[in-house]
Amino acid sequence: MSLTLLLGIGVFITVVFHFIGVYADAKRIVWIAILLLWAAAISFATNEVKPKAYDEIKAMQGKFAETDKLINEAMPSISLYELVKIKNSYLKNKQAHKEQ
Repeated sequence: MSLTLLLGIGVFITVVFHFIGVYADAKRIVWIAILLLWAAAISFATNEVKPKAYDEIKAMQGKFAETDKLINEAMPSISLYELVKIKNSYLKNKQAHKEQ
């Protein structure tokens, strides 16, 4: 999934919650809940990955220049968001390499 799609889903859910809050006349509570959901999502995306993910990254390293660049930029502490970017780059390059 791309970041744009995930952000689109998040904005859509935010709008839906907003209209539920307007309908239920509980705008303040709904907006507090929305802020907490966004804060939790951002916190989750920026947390450092587990040690097993570093083994995956080592297996991807050295195969494609674009992926290596992302790995070097992300080191020494890789977040979940950076891991997703690295995997997407690796898979895109791997697919392009297969087609050649």
